[in-house]
Amino acid sequence: MSSESAAHLHAILPLVSAERMSATVSALAADDCTGRRVGTAGGAAARSWLVAHLCGLGAAVDTDDFPVRAVPEVYTTPTVVWGEDATSTRLTFGREVAVHPASTDTLQTRRGPLGVAGSGDPSGRWLVVPTGVNPLDAARAAQGAAGLLVSRAVDADGWQYTVLAGPDPGPLPILTLNASTHHAMLVAATTGEGWCSANTPLRRRDVTGTNIHARFAAAAPDGIEVLLTAHYDGVGDHPGLRQPGASDNASGVAVILEAARILTADRPAGVGLAVALLDAEEVGALGSAHHSQQLHAGDVRPLVINVDGAGLLDQAATVEAGGPAHALLALLDQAGRHTGLALAAGPVASDNRRYATAGLAAVGIGAGMGGYHSPADTPDRVDPHTLDAIARLVVATVCLAASAPDTVSSPIGDKR
Repeated sequence: MSSESAAHLHAILPLVSAERMSATVSALAADDCTGRRVGTAGGAAARSWLVAHLCGLGAAVDTDDFPVRAVPEVYTTPTVVWGEDATSTRLTFGREVAVHPASTDTLQTRRGPLGVAGSGDPSGRWLVVPTGVNPLDAARAAQGAAGLLVSRAVDADGWQYTVLAGPDPGPLPILTLNASTHHAMLVAATTGEGWCSANTPLRRRDVTGTNIHARFAAAAPDGIEVLLTAHYDGVGDHPGLRQPGASDNASGVAVILEAARILTADRPAGVGLAVALLDAEEVGALGSAHHSQQLHAGDVRPLVINVDGAGLLDQAATVEAGGPAHALLALLDQAGRHTGLALAAGPVASDNRRYATAGLAAVGIGAGMGGYHSPADTPDRVDPHTLDAIARLVVATVCLAASAPDTVSSPIGDKR
């Protein structure tokens, strides 16, 4: 790194504000944004806030719509009761029970005796699927059953996590149970004394996703274009259960906005800067799939830096590279050394992969999440020091981009 570059970084990195980023996280996780699921009023509220924020930073901003098919939505709280003989227990939605993403939609409750999947006549029974058995395989062998009951791990806070991307709906209602409930119902099913009454109100909606594009400055002729990205959508609220999506991914959006603010005020000469805040990541990274194909078709080839999860750093930030990312990884290495942030190769399964698949140099950066896809993903669990560290890394990487060290090796790993 030249003495001039070092002096530049020394001057601007202290401008990064964890307080400002924490305020962004709180705004995006607020009740008005209601979980930010693609195609919802909460997603639209978040988008309006972000567009106004980017315009306030001086960017030229536009939005781009694209279709999103079959987004799952639990539209009312399921009623799940089970018992043995005359005793009964109503299960708590989100903790003891949730609706499996491959479930069919049933609003009316179905009552039937408990049975064990793969054993005996399934007709009219709620079948408890033994641990280790694929529920989709069990469904194929359970014609006429009332539904399936499968075990699912809960997080440290006792919540079942929400998943939007997954298999197409099957022919049966499917509920997921925490381990202790699943064990108790399996025992009752084995003895032949248990029963269950439940519904699975899970519809699928065709909606419109909307990406946000912001252009701050074009690159000089033969200069470097940098695209900063993060997804702003979340898994959305359930009836009666707020899922704020603070770490995933309000934290990543906050980092990108803060980096854009700093770099706009003091941009390295010749480097072009753009931001894409992406929708529909939680249903299969569809926003980045849409955008990356547009870039490919237009022969636009920026260096892509994607941040997904800047909630709680554990020793090192995780970096996944894709596409021709050698030079970008070298920049990231230098930035990490300068800011004192350790980097480690690892999976970052997010929008960065869509850009890499389109042939762009792309890295995904992850720094931990608390309460993943659950009501526990709240702003108070987003660590300000982590926000600061990741924002400083992004700012430093872009500042170093003008040098583009093509021949510098990277210990992070380069997937071409």
